[in-house]
Amino acid sequence: MFDTHAFCRSLKLVVAAFLMLSAAGVRAAGQTPAADAANPPSMELEVRDELNKGVETYKSARYDEAIQHFQQAAELAPSSLMAKRYLATALSQNVVPGLDTAENLKVAERAIDIFQQVLDKDPHDVNSMKQIAGVEYSIKKLDDAKEWQKKVLVEDPNDPEAAYTIGVIDWTEAHQNALKALIGAGFTDDGEGNAAAPAGVMKAIGAQNGALVEEALEYLKQAVVNRPDYDDAMAYLNLVYRRKADVDWGNEAARLDDLAKAYEWRTKAMETRRASEEKKRAGADSARP
Repeated sequence: MFDTHAFCRSLKLVVAAFLMLSAAGVRAAGQTPAADAANPPSMELEVRDELNKGVETYKSARYDEAIQHFQQAAELAPSSLMAKRYLATALSQNVVPGLDTAENLKVAERAIDIFQQVLDKDPHDVNSMKQIAGVEYSIKKLDDAKEWQKKVLVEDPNDPEAAYTIGVIDWTEAHQNALKALIGAGFTDDGEGNAAAPAGVMKAIGAQNGALVEEALEYLKQAVVNRPDYDDAMAYLNLVYRRKADVDWGNEAARLDDLAKAYEWRTKAMETRRASEEKKRAGADSARP
């Protein structure tokens, strides 16, 4: 299953790298993060200092302190997109995945709002789009998260992670739909099309999940095309074809074909993962003195 916590941990690593690289670029090039010609040099230095302090505290996972520094920078230089990006990024780290309390949702909405302010000025900022998608996913707004990932693909059709995430969200919704219907009818999902389940239940699942399954297959296959060794996408293709077997209930030939494709993608995922691990081990061995 799609691990929300693992997804958010990966997002944090990507964002942390973005922050560190950006901050290093500011120091090295002596660039003005405020990006506002109206600010006097002393203010520009103060803004840069607040951003650098924010990055340092962020790297130490002291997100509340980082937010304070980035907030100060944004207040000093309201036109600075860099300050807003950093502030929204730090806020997003305080969003607890799956927690639907008013306070958690307020933090999430604030982060999204600030990222949207960045996009209002820079509508092609893929990083902000991805981060909004991550926050929306964290607060269980799956359809909104999916739409933001589609916007990422408009900017970069070759982005494998965006395509993968859309497929995973579709599978998550389809899986939840199937389990709810089957459990409600007193059945356990067998992962092979549930041939023994009542016709009424399975037809309802098919109607609910048909479009989700087709979209998931489309985007997961796109992810594999964009990254041929994307074993996680292959693993989800296995799972999606099992959900397609539900949709094809009553058509035994189609159900069996779905399962054959599921096994095929599971095998590809295992082989690809094994090859990647062997390559990593070989690289580590060759790097040893």
